[in-house]
Amino acid sequence: MSLETDTSMVMKCVAYKHGISLGDVTIEDISEVLKHPETFVWLGLREADTELLLKIQEEFGLHELSIEDACAAHQRPKLEEYGESLFMVLHTAALSEDSVDFGETHIFVGSQFVVTVRHGSALDHRKIRARCESMPHQLAKGPGFVLYAIMDFIVDNYVPVIDGLQERFELLELAIFENRPSRKTMEDLYELKRELLLLKGAIMPVIDICNELMRFHNGIIPKDVRVYFRDIADHIKRVDQAIDSTREMLISAMHVHLTFETVRQNEVVKRLAGWGAILAIPTMVFSWYGMNFKHMPELNWEYSYPLVVGGVIFGSALLYLRLKRAGWL
Repeated sequence: MSLETDTSMVMKCVAYKHGISLGDVTIEDISEVLKHPETFVWLGLREADTELLLKIQEEFGLHELSIEDACAAHQRPKLEEYGESLFMVLHTAALSEDSVDFGETHIFVGSQFVVTVRHGSALDHRKIRARCESMPHQLAKGPGFVLYAIMDFIVDNYVPVIDGLQERFELLELAIFENRPSRKTMEDLYELKRELLLLKGAIMPVIDICNELMRFHNGIIPKDVRVYFRDIADHIKRVDQAIDSTREMLISAMHVHLTFETVRQNEVVKRLAGWGAILAIPTMVFSWYGMNFKHMPELNWEYSYPLVVGGVIFGSALLYLRLKRAGWL
């Protein structure tokens, strides 16, 4: 593996002891660093290829199935145990101008290491590392606290996403009530509903993951760290409630949009029916005179033509006024 490949995919690799950074570590030296007691390595990767992951497997002694999952993105959120290490998949979300960008963060956790592999995620983990290093007494608790910090960072970023989606919904709701229903508005409502479903699918497994981390895996998650995962579960529940309420309002807005569209179509039908009724008067009269019977008395009367034309105009005008007053025109 070349140095250039390491530079492009390895974000940061640092060794820690008693919550204090011991400095950067190269990939090749990881296995040697892990031989020291009370020392752990925190390695951050992004879009790692198979060659790099195989090297990571060798240095940390990871299970081949977890490496296989990490090589292939598009995994469902999950937590799996492989011997003395855990493999976790979390979905990330970041709000862009007109959509939500979803990504994945794969996490390997052991008693002496934390390895993160980001796929398509715009979230930068430098803030997480800086926060942990600013709390050495907490970082001294080991990889379990680092895992909490990563999960907490990912979950906290769900909040601005749901806030942004709620703002988009309010704009769409305003467009429904102030403007005419349109195909574009309905398409935007469906797109918003799809993103809410994707976000809900990303967060719901996290509750089960937190519950498992609070009950099991004592060798990796110390007892005094478990309470932090309960806090993450509470945050997830609040985000889930916000998603559910937004979905209910969105479904109601879609029904209102369809109702407005139905009303608009009914108005068009009423107008067409009204004009059809008006046109029925001259149609009936003109078709009557179009039969050209030889002994029609009106044909020889001097005032037949103006009387017929005037009668048609008067009848049509009277019917128009009646329909206008009834709101059909």
